[in-house]
Amino acid sequence: MADEHDHDHDNHLSETVLRVKALESLLVEKGLVDPAALDAMVDVYENKIGPRNGAKVVAKAWTDPAYKARLMADATAAIAELGYSGAQGEHMVVVENTPTVHNLVVCTLCSCYPWPVLGLPPVWYKSSAYRSRAVIDPRGVLKDFGLTVPDDVAVRVWDSTAEIRYLVLPERPAGTEGLGAEALEALVTRDTMIGTAKVMP
Repeated sequence: MADEHDHDHDNHLSETVLRVKALESLLVEKGLVDPAALDAMVDVYENKIGPRNGAKVVAKAWTDPAYKARLMADATAAIAELGYSGAQGEHMVVVENTPTVHNLVVCTLCSCYPWPVLGLPPVWYKSSAYRSRAVIDPRGVLKDFGLTVPDDVAVRVWDSTAEIRYLVLPERPAGTEGLGAEALEALVTRDTMIGTAKVMP
């Protein structure tokens, strides 16, 4: 699935990019859209809505025990403390990876996803292959992503829905105790907050 996943993603991305560019050119040419407005919208999704937000949540939880306690008790409210809320993030639950438990998030029905903290879902997250196999063979799916979970570590699969969206709080890597917030945030990727990867120091 990994090779297939990469190939399909690249083809889809290039096709999507071409279509978007063509549509954008047409709308600008007809005077229906201001290019500056488009740039501003893209900036919002790339820099304000997206995995950077989730990384800030994770780094704060790693460094502030009181915040982590609030996050685990009421993720929606704790995430809103950092200014991240709104559509697709109304009912959040955070599940924590530990030395004995690894969590994986999927949406088996469609592609429910926590937009305020992760941005738009990746193509593979919406694919039927991921949605079905994540529940049936989570360890196999993780291997396809290059992550082998030891047999003595339980794998828990969380099915996001329109009512509840899950976010993984990944394990903080050893040796990162002296790092500041920005350096910690840089270690956290979208995939570590879905559960298809681990944070690497």
